[in-house]
Amino acid sequence: MISLALYNTYDPKRLHEAHIRAVARAAPLSYAYGYHLVLVGFPIENLEKFVRTVRDSTTIGRGGSYLNDLFKTGKIHVIPYPKKGFPTHFGIPVATTSKPEMEKVISPLDVARLAEVTSLILLIGLGRRGLPKETFKIARYHLDITGKRISLETCTAMGAIATTIAIYLEVLKWKNGKRRLHGSSQSLY
Repeated sequence: MISLALYNTYDPKRLHEAHIRAVARAAPLSYAYGYHLVLVGFPIENLEKFVRTVRDSTTIGRGGSYLNDLFKTGKIHVIPYPKKGFPTHFGIPVATTSKPEMEKVISPLDVARLAEVTSLILLIGLGRRGLPKETFKIARYHLDITGKRISLETCTAMGAIATTIAIYLEVLKWKNGKRRLHGSSQSLY
């Protein structure tokens, strides 16, 4: 299981338009690639009501219907800020950053390889500040999706992270013979 986790660094007490837009943009990515969507530190008391709010206020993702589908299938979660770590059922925490610590760097290909055998939670910071420093300490790995230490805008980063990992997972399936050419009994490799 892979989870995209949006880490709220805006306002932990009040829901803002930025929260709604970020979730509306992350939902189609999560839905398209079969990921769970985790909202960390979001001021949400009632998830069903929040899903309706997003659905009623956006045209993104078929008018919020992908978010609704994630909700119906139990693939959206709201968790508090971690004190000592993230819930273990989400798997190994991976901080996404343009400034990875060298001893914790992991490549997108290695993230995909790891995702084949265990669950991962990919942490994405919302807002200018990105992820808090303590989150980098908690995370076992640091992923720079560009591999060039280039900072991306949050929604651009979400798309790059989700898509790149999904592509590597597909490539690994083809390479390992778990995918076949359409209409063929031969594998690609």
